[in-house]
Amino acid sequence: MLLLGIDVGTSSVKVSVVDAATHQCLAAAHFPETEAEIITPYPGWAEQSPDQWWEYVKQAILKCNAAGNYNPKDIGAIGIAYQMHGLVLTDKDGHVLRNAIIWCDSRAVEIGNKAFDEIGREHCLQHLLNSPGNFTASKLAWVKHNEPEIYNKIHKIMLPGDFIAFKMTGEITTTNSALSEGIFWDFNQESLSSDIMGYFGFDKTLIPAIQPLFTSHGSLKESVATRLSLQAGIPIAYKAGDQPNNALSLNVMEPGEVAATAGTSGVIYGVSNELGYDPYSRINSFAHVNHSEALRRIGILLCINGTGIFNKWIRTITGGGQSYATLNEAAAVVPVGADGLLAIPFGNGAERMLNNQIVGAHFEQIDLNIHGSAHMVRAVQEGIAFSFRYGLDIMRGNGMNPQVVRASRANLFLSDVFTHAFAGVNQVSVEFYEGDGSYGAAIGAGIGSGIFSSVAEAATGRKPVSIIHPSHTDVYEERYAAWKSSLENRMEILKQQEAVSVN
Repeated sequence: MLLLGIDVGTSSVKVSVVDAATHQCLAAAHFPETEAEIITPYPGWAEQSPDQWWEYVKQAILKCNAAGNYNPKDIGAIGIAYQMHGLVLTDKDGHVLRNAIIWCDSRAVEIGNKAFDEIGREHCLQHLLNSPGNFTASKLAWVKHNEPEIYNKIHKIMLPGDFIAFKMTGEITTTNSALSEGIFWDFNQESLSSDIMGYFGFDKTLIPAIQPLFTSHGSLKESVATRLSLQAGIPIAYKAGDQPNNALSLNVMEPGEVAATAGTSGVIYGVSNELGYDPYSRINSFAHVNHSEALRRIGILLCINGTGIFNKWIRTITGGGQSYATLNEAAAVVPVGADGLLAIPFGNGAERMLNNQIVGAHFEQIDLNIHGSAHMVRAVQEGIAFSFRYGLDIMRGNGMNPQVVRASRANLFLSDVFTHAFAGVNQVSVEFYEGDGSYGAAIGAGIGSGIFSSVAEAATGRKPVSIIHPSHTDVYEERYAAWKSSLENRMEILKQQEAVSVN
């Protein structure tokens, strides 16, 4: 039996076909070839077209089929992973009403902060494990307040993965994990949050049917199956946000285990068995893929918006024609610490771990006689690694103290400069595994369809292909201290400017 995994990312859609018997990936593809556009009509806004995601999904599957490594008719189940926190709105005919407001959009920060205060901070944290913040529920409230003509046409709201499953099956469902990432879920009641629905005045009919994560979310429509050379009627057997799904792909399922990604955004994701929360909601707690009322498994997520997007920016600025591999090779020639150059990477909207401040990206301590483009690239990748350290220290203060982090060799983890900086400044070993988010989605489909009897069976044979241990820790610690001082000075200046503007 073959399994199809789909990962709806911010920069592209990736798909993999996995042989359930051997756990081997037979083929993989992504679409588009260049990084997908983020639409920014105003500063701090970030949108993408859900219909465009669907076109990318179809093209990626057809591209994967064209490799000729398998018979598409042998695919028996489909799993979907997706960029978290996005808001998709459809009318009663299933038509998209506006562009999706995606994860790095900052327009709803004040709405979420106001809800946090008025519902009650401690109450929110105890029940939602988070502030409403800048998450999906607050984005829906923004639409209600600012685009009432659109809001009044809404039949169902969806997370990005819910939408792709709907396009494949015609059925609309969601999960407790999806609702928890949108801050619609009450963990004390293990149900839809009456606090959020009541405070914002949302009708419960807007929420799709809630189903277990590992189950059928509909069967593939004949029209879609014909277009993609697949078998009609096979189930969409799994849907999960990209970070819980990445953890599944790395077999990060039990308390204390930790995964990391460094794509458009950067994430550290650990598993806990406690309903814990950060009092300032700088890190966030969601239902993990194996969470239930009987078996508590909470994903603790640190998200850094300004990660791969900063690396992409520096590639463009220093000559966008060169490959990332060439960029990484040039940075590797520069000494650890980039000869004193510092880069602050927070230029992609409000950062939750910085209390939703918009700090911006910038360089400091530039020496015009020393620093060139390779120094800038190294400083960017080290600055991103330092931002992981800043966030991991918050997680450590909340009881998550990893010695080992699991990751896939993908995106920024393809760079030895970034990888060694990450290991060195965080003083953790990094275990690398084959596969990516689309591989994890395929494995999830195997669990949800019953092809695998358990998560343990699905993880059979998963072993690290390489391990990076921390090195140059003293140098990284010294440079991190300078970087942290620069960041906190910048944050203090912004607070003072805000206080002056208010007065």
